Amino acid sequence: MNYFKQDLASLHADLVAKKYSAKELTQVTLDNIQATDPEINAFLHVNADEALAQAEKIDQAGIADDQPLAGIPMALKDNLVTKNIPTTAASKILANFKPVYDATVVEKLAHANMISVGKTNLDEFAMGSSTENSAFKTTKNAWDHTKVPGGSSGGSAAAVAAGMVPASLGSDTGGSIRQPAAFNGVVGMKPTYGRVSRWGLIAFASSLDQIGPMTRSIKDNALMLSAIAGHDDHDLTSSDKTVPNFAADLNAATSVKGMRIGLPKEFLAEGVSDDVKNAILAAADTYRKLGATVDEVSLPHNQYGVAAYYIIASSEASSNLQRFDGIRYGFRADDVKNLEDVYVKSRSEGFGDEVKRRIMLGTFSLSAGFYDAYFVKAAKVRTVILNDFKAILKDHDFILGPVAPTTAFGIGAKISDPVTMYMNDILTIPVNLAGLPGLSLPAGFSNGLPIGMQLIGRPFDESTLYKAGYAFEQNTAFHQEIPTLGGQN
Repeated sequence: MNYFKQDLASLHADLVAKKYSAKELTQVTLDNIQATDPEINAFLHVNADEALAQAEKIDQAGIADDQPLAGIPMALKDNLVTKNIPTTAASKILANFKPVYDATVVEKLAHANMISVGKTNLDEFAMGSSTENSAFKTTKNAWDHTKVPGGSSGGSAAAVAAGMVPASLGSDTGGSIRQPAAFNGVVGMKPTYGRVSRWGLIAFASSLDQIGPMTRSIKDNALMLSAIAGHDDHDLTSSDKTVPNFAADLNAATSVKGMRIGLPKEFLAEGVSDDVKNAILAAADTYRKLGATVDEVSLPHNQYGVAAYYIIASSEASSNLQRFDGIRYGFRADDVKNLEDVYVKSRSEGFGDEVKRRIMLGTFSLSAGFYDAYFVKAAKVRTVILNDFKAILKDHDFILGPVAPTTAFGIGAKISDPVTMYMNDILTIPVNLAGLPGLSLPAGFSNGLPIGMQLIGRPFDESTLYKAGYAFEQNTAFHQEIPTLGGQN
């Protein structure tokens, strides 16, 4: 079975019509992974036996028309805890960790009778933009195996783009769903902060992290978000706002006519490649032809987003990662002579360089002599950036722009230059600082590599983003393109 040719709705229809069983579909998925993943390296763990057993139970119970995700396989980023199944966050310090509970989103998808077939690779503790910081392997871009898949959700994006699974979950702290989605030519949604429970997500930066779906189409993505969104008593930051059926209004009548779209001049400034600029300008023209108005707007403080983000995110990370100490669970160093050795050696040997770098930066920013000069100032900049977005979204339905300044870069090209790597997220980071929803979808190609377009909306207005994305998708063919076998385009 070729997932490139079927969306979730058609898979569901086939399962209801019993053209094949959930167990047969799951077995095909596992076969796809076995055939493709040795080259892509998207998966850290494949739970074949558990997946087949779950599929058999679903077949025995039967799949009803009102269960749109039942019996359909999917993959989970390996920073989402899964009961009795390895959860490593791609870190040596959690190499043998098996949680005793499931994350809320994992429970929700299980309740929807989706079938988890495995855990996908990421930058260690979600800290990175290329999935090269994993302690275990480097994932490759589905379109060109010499290029990175983006990060930190690179494994989840590549697994969908390469046709191994029809859907996956990732997490987004500063662009970690949208950027790999863009690099791999798939759809990725970073929901409004609080739309989806973070319970069971191994925390990087608690005020920025959000879980979201990655799929091949807008409608598939909307179905997934409806399944995982909603209030959770375990997560006090989760919203109690009603969760819409995001896919319900995506049909032939979906229109952007009369919508006002903001196109920030900063999103097309120096540093953004000509091919990316041209793709976004062409997308703006498509929206104009569909009846929308596109205005040039400004996000004057966007340039300060990266600096503020790395202070705030690293500060929160230094606090969140204190729990990994070699005492309670996870990796413990050998040849320790006292308690201090346990802490120092376990963390020194268990954490990779990028994680150590951010812990040190965060600890410095929170220290007594520098808290006001760095963390407090970064928090103030965060508010200014949020106000910039509010000013535009007061008069516009959404904001349009590129996801990343370029297409996917070569494996090894930026890994030794952290600052250059950090700047790759300059267009996505402000959305997390502001807590807004951001949708990435395919908008073109450059030298055979996908270009991603980003739609940014008002808080809890993912519906408008899905409608706008769907209208664009129905009037273009970029989402129908698939990687060639062998990863060279």
